[in-house]
Amino acid sequence: MKRKKIYETDPYLMPFKTAIDVRHERILKERDAIAKDGSLAAGVNNHLYYGLHHNDDGDWVFREWAPNATKIYLIGDFNNWKRTEGYALKPVGGGNWELVVPHMLINHGDLYKLFIEWPGGGGERLPAYTTRAVQDNVTKVFCAQVWDPAEKYEWKHRRPGKRQNPFIYECHIGMSSEQQKVASFEEFRTEVLPRVAELGYNVLQIMALQEHPYYGSFGYQVSNFFALSSRFGTPEEFKHLVDDAHARGIAVIMDLVHSHMVKNEAEGLSNFDGREDLYFYKGYQGHHPAWDSRCFDYGKSETKHFLLSNCKFWMEEYHLDGFRFDGVTSMLYWDHGLGKDFCGYDNYFNLGVDENAVTYLALANMLVHEVNPNAITIAEDMSGMAGLAAPFEAGGVGFDFRMAMGVADHWIKWIKERRDEDWSMGEIWYELTNKRADEKTISYAECHDQALVGDKTLIFRLIDKEMYFSMSKDIQNSIVDRGIALHKMIRLVTLATAGNGYLNFMGNEFGHPEWIDFPREGNGWSYKYARRQWSLADNGLLRYGCLRAFDEAMVKFARKSNILKEIPRILVADEQKKVLIFYRKNCIFAFNFNVSASFADYSFAAPAGKYVVVLNTDEEKFNGFSRLKTGEEHFTVQEKSLNGPQEYDSSLYLYLPSRCAIVLQCEK
Repeated sequence: MKRKKIYETDPYLMPFKTAIDVRHERILKERDAIAKDGSLAAGVNNHLYYGLHHNDDGDWVFREWAPNATKIYLIGDFNNWKRTEGYALKPVGGGNWELVVPHMLINHGDLYKLFIEWPGGGGERLPAYTTRAVQDNVTKVFCAQVWDPAEKYEWKHRRPGKRQNPFIYECHIGMSSEQQKVASFEEFRTEVLPRVAELGYNVLQIMALQEHPYYGSFGYQVSNFFALSSRFGTPEEFKHLVDDAHARGIAVIMDLVHSHMVKNEAEGLSNFDGREDLYFYKGYQGHHPAWDSRCFDYGKSETKHFLLSNCKFWMEEYHLDGFRFDGVTSMLYWDHGLGKDFCGYDNYFNLGVDENAVTYLALANMLVHEVNPNAITIAEDMSGMAGLAAPFEAGGVGFDFRMAMGVADHWIKWIKERRDEDWSMGEIWYELTNKRADEKTISYAECHDQALVGDKTLIFRLIDKEMYFSMSKDIQNSIVDRGIALHKMIRLVTLATAGNGYLNFMGNEFGHPEWIDFPREGNGWSYKYARRQWSLADNGLLRYGCLRAFDEAMVKFARKSNILKEIPRILVADEQKKVLIFYRKNCIFAFNFNVSASFADYSFAAPAGKYVVVLNTDEEKFNGFSRLKTGEEHFTVQEKSLNGPQEYDSSLYLYLPSRCAIVLQCEK
């Protein structure tokens, strides 16, 4: 059956039919230009040509694209860092340079660089396609490193398959240790991965994998796109981590930064061969005004092949199951979406859109799904561009999911700007469910953004300084009680109203205290706030473990019951009593956000049946007050209720304690 176009399912897009069709044809034309024998993946192999490889004879061959260069030397440990003719690359046409070196002259672990000369200058550079870069502990200088271990990693486990409803655990390897240091892949594999599996998450989203000179950039100022960050360990150790995750049924995706690149010349591609615009736009468009970085020219063939090959490389070399594309809004618009209010569809189809970037993102999605049909692609976009996460055949760009970024912003707004008494149940419902019907979304109450310096996690906003003194179970504190209760309710209502997936950032499941602040000059290069204090959740005397227990119960319930398979339907949005009730799949979710009032025999219209309490936030093991009983049965009565949808002739009566949520599953 022919798939309907996005302007056929959304009449508000009909005025932009021509623009959508023209965009679609432009992408198809570019795909055909790159594809080989009908396969896009077969036409994207730059990573197998450029950089350092063994040729068929076992010797080393090195290639680089530098059309403005007049001379290129390979320098390193193997030639005492001297520019000699024996290590001079030869031009082979099309701006490409090549060098063949006998295999015995270059060894595993050797450090090397390029020295590139151009009209009027020259300098040391790291190869564009280097797969490993290491930093000297004293000088802090980065060098490429030959990585050719005698023993290759042997994969043991299959990829876990399609994730129709991802439950994502977002993490950062370096800050995953409780110790004040940079943690390793191996430490994460043995100490953190088991925690993720125990919690029930089925997707691991890893940040900061691409090499970046400044650790404090959280991995978003990338310098070497094909290089796994060496500060966390070796490629083999990372492969072991991915393999172990697959063994546990957990898919692994990475935060992929294709939205910009560091402006560093020594580590990155800026002024690589003396040209400012080698991979980047010319003039001001090639410089990001907010991020102080370089902006790719997505219309240039060499740039597209560089980035598309990057996608294919990570999937093939490390068996990754997909990508969360970072900074998509910045890519899509010439003004990067800075200070812009996206209040109309015309924003998505006018001259402010960089159609080169739209084309690239569509091609990237095609490529990823051709390499692995079960792969996951997620767009981080704040603009709400229509069609971004719609299938390409329908006129979309082809992402599997998009981040529901407004949800976290609204929770901050409600907590920060309003009294609890002023929260609107109707507004909460609307903002949590306001999603395009033809696009899949990932919801979250908070991600890493809400934990960085300058912001606060939800738990810190709710409890603040009391977290330092009153998180012991034997200390009664009304501020902490409120914070604990709302933390559970906020996460449950966000997951229960999620479009198609849910995300949590590492440690936030147990209300990790304070913020994230990477070592920098302003904090004395301290790692104190760039770590995760797992012991807080492991300590049975503190409340953190109760929040972790609730998160585990919540995620496992949601996965087992498949609640995200169906769309939620509102039953009650009681503004006076602050009660929100909705129905999803075969479950009723009832939330009483009231500050102090509990309601006995709260009645509302509901589908007829027998309902069993399968989860409630007030259990003692979740640091609640045990006012409800999990496993308790409730039966609808044959009477019409004016409270709720009038389509139902039956009503349900519930006891709803204040600041408490209850989940009931229907057993007809």
